[in-house]
Amino acid sequence: MDDATRTAVAEQLLGAYESREPIEPLTATHEGMTLEDAYAIQLLQVERRRTQGRVVRGHKVGLTSVAMQRLLQVTEPDYGHLLDDFFHLEHAPIPVDAFIAPRIEPEVAFVLKRPLKGPGVTVHEALRAVDFVLPALEIVDSRIRDWRIGLLDTIADNASSGAVVLGSTPTDVGAVDLRLVGATFHRNGQVVGTGAGGAVLGSPVNSLVWLANTVGARGITLEEGDVVLPGAVCAMVPVAAGDTVTATFAGLGSVTARFA
Repeated sequence: MDDATRTAVAEQLLGAYESREPIEPLTATHEGMTLEDAYAIQLLQVERRRTQGRVVRGHKVGLTSVAMQRLLQVTEPDYGHLLDDFFHLEHAPIPVDAFIAPRIEPEVAFVLKRPLKGPGVTVHEALRAVDFVLPALEIVDSRIRDWRIGLLDTIADNASSGAVVLGSTPTDVGAVDLRLVGATFHRNGQVVGTGAGGAVLGSPVNSLVWLANTVGARGITLEEGDVVLPGAVCAMVPVAAGDTVTATFAGLGSVTARFA
């Protein structure tokens, strides 16, 4: 893709945010699209929103489960940016009509107390940079029609980011073994999923290391105060108006999102 085509695709995706009208899969309409094209399109959207006053507050990692990697025929995760307007307060009503086709998944969020810049970051260095962890719910959404996404579609679409709800019980990262932290996922009082931290690249910490090194190679630093969503501990589920979703993590507490 040339710069003009990348810009045009970024504008299409930004338009879908505003209109709530999805677009056709990019990989079907732009033959020859590459990984570099996809990340460049993502960044063009982030930069546009920065000029509108938005602030990057962190990153998310996607495609961290073996099942999702097999589905999209990839061998490593992807990442997206978390902007300040993505964050919603726990228990406060979230308007469903702000999204196109929202789904939700439970994660363990990292909050950083110091910058983390790769490449070359180790597990030890990543852990030292973490201030605390929080139970979290990520609302994922796709500007691609009917979620007919491939790897390049979701990367260009900011890793299918939608919104974030953080819990209010911070826990020291050394107080729990994040590989073994179990989670129970409820929607309207019914169990819709269970999982554990080990589903995220073997440990959510591995995902943090991968992110720091991957964005570092692109000249990006994870900053003090940033939130990092390392990936879901179980499968996502769709949400609709009136739904209440809660994720409860052993040793970390719970987090609840309500949809209006």
